[in-house]
Amino acid sequence: MSVFEPAGGPPRQVMPAEFAPHEATVMCWPTREEIWAGDVAAAERAHADVASAIARFEPVIMIACPDAAERARAACPAGVEVVEIPIDDSWARDTGPIWVGAGGRRIALDFVFNGWGGKFVPHDDDAALASRVTGLLAPRLGHEARRVDMVLEGGSVTVDGAGNLATTMQCLLHPTRNPAMSMVDIEITLARELGVDAVLWLPHGLVLDHDTDGHVDNVAAFTAPYSLLLQGCDDPAEDDHVRMRVNEQVARAAVSAEGSPFSVDVVPVLPFVDTPLGRRVVPYLNFYVGNGFVLVPVCGHGADDEMLALIGEQFPRREVIGLDVGATLALGGGGIHCITQQIPTVV
Repeated sequence: MSVFEPAGGPPRQVMPAEFAPHEATVMCWPTREEIWAGDVAAAERAHADVASAIARFEPVIMIACPDAAERARAACPAGVEVVEIPIDDSWARDTGPIWVGAGGRRIALDFVFNGWGGKFVPHDDDAALASRVTGLLAPRLGHEARRVDMVLEGGSVTVDGAGNLATTMQCLLHPTRNPAMSMVDIEITLARELGVDAVLWLPHGLVLDHDTDGHVDNVAAFTAPYSLLLQGCDDPAEDDHVRMRVNEQVARAAVSAEGSPFSVDVVPVLPFVDTPLGRRVVPYLNFYVGNGFVLVPVCGHGADDEMLALIGEQFPRREVIGLDVGATLALGGGGIHCITQQIPTVV
């Protein structure tokens, strides 16, 4: 845990929490066919289902390759705006801009994207996506843009908007991300760019999360300032059982930006599914919080209703929706949170 004193001078830029008001949600239409085991149509249906659910509550901007844009328009409801931009993959959380606010101004940050440590090529269009989206939306949204010279995927961090950020050592300290940066260097950059006063380093992501090297959005999410919800695993036969217990112990021992312990709760069940590409995990924690809703990936597990109710206790004024796209999105390597990125209202 590291604590930073806010600097003086002009208003500091701060990344609003996901549960803060949104202007819109950005998504990307599936395009890398090989990750979907030959069934990209199922992936397209899942993305359309997610977009349709979100569009009930807030605008959705769907980025699609020019040759797939008409399919996206046909599959999505009228409330989803389809915008044509070349992309390599469909994980908007990691490839799109990260928006922050500073004194009433909205700034789109363009972090370096390197294909999750060079695992997926080509990724040139995804590396350019943040700047292209920013250029496209800037006239409409009136935001500024800035490049940040650090590799960072949006799914590797979660913030509470009150100065606290959680991440995993497994991902942000991975040698394929920023090998020339120390833990302190990374913390200083996060403090400057995202308005962070304290960084909670959880040791572990999920065992099967090979593609992202253990993104935090599979194992932890802030539900309110100083309140952290963790993914557990109640099956002692799974390697994640011990790893998630370690994360919980670290989180309960940590100190927040205000110097007090975090409020920590756990979603105890971790579903697994068999897919044409092998066993996959469908964490409930890979949910997306928007204007009046929480959209949770489910896969027909017997504990779905109980876990949705538990998550609902964390968000009493939002509609909690379980969407049966968990197995499909897990096949491609992610979940609902991975395919969404919020544009916060100006703060």
